[in-house]
Amino acid sequence: MNKTVLITGTSSGFGASAANYFAEKGWNVIATMRDTAKAAGLDNSGNIFVTKLDVEDASSIEEAIQAGIERFEKIDVLVNNAGYGLFGVFESVSREAIQNQFAVNVFGAMDVTRAILPHFRENHSGIVINISSGAGAIGFPMASIYSSSKFALEGWSEGLRYELASLGIKVKVIEPGGAPKTGFLRRVGGESTGLQLINDYLPFLEQTGKMFGAMAETSDADAVEKVVTAIYEAATDASDRLRYSPTEDIQLILNARRNTSEEAYQEFTDGLFSQK
Repeated sequence: MNKTVLITGTSSGFGASAANYFAEKGWNVIATMRDTAKAAGLDNSGNIFVTKLDVEDASSIEEAIQAGIERFEKIDVLVNNAGYGLFGVFESVSREAIQNQFAVNVFGAMDVTRAILPHFRENHSGIVINISSGAGAIGFPMASIYSSSKFALEGWSEGLRYELASLGIKVKVIEPGGAPKTGFLRRVGGESTGLQLINDYLPFLEQTGKMFGAMAETSDADAVEKVVTAIYEAATDASDRLRYSPTEDIQLILNARRNTSEEAYQEFTDGLFSQK
């Protein structure tokens, strides 16, 4: 019997590419999204089942999981991919916007996972793959809200890993860097409009904008392919590995974060980000 993966947020970006990749590898794919009319990016494959799932709607989560089980009998892997980035200086971001960021990036992943765990427990197996970000390990300027949501996702994933290991269920985290070919930056622009403009931050915003522009030029051109391959590896390598960081653009900063002293890391990142 072919294995089955349920992926959230498959209307574009990593989600759509991962759905097509798993299908090409012979997997059954439950491709979920808020609006199923946006499924044009998915291959017209008999083993891709498109169904509605809004991570902020508990009933749609339950219905999507049940529909997937009815279609393919069993779900082996969950990929919590749905998410977006809210960028801007903290003071300019409303409380409501911050709550919305956490509602999708953190609570949405938690709610989908909670809903599927009884099925995984019944089968004494399963893999939860959470799509984080390099910003889930590193605090970037203008990304304090996005980073905090991804830091939360990673902390939850790490703690959850121990709880579920006793039941034969694995938890894994993917940490992409920049991915120019996804729709992520377009949604960042949309979500960031309407933020309060505070003139005191304008010099900082100008300098930071230049920094991010330079970083974008160094992003892996094949980032989507690398991330999708890492997701598939996490689903199939039979290891207990927790984190996968597939793109080269953030390796230097991740290495500084995880393999140097706090003082050395701060000196390194101040050289990259500081406005002094």
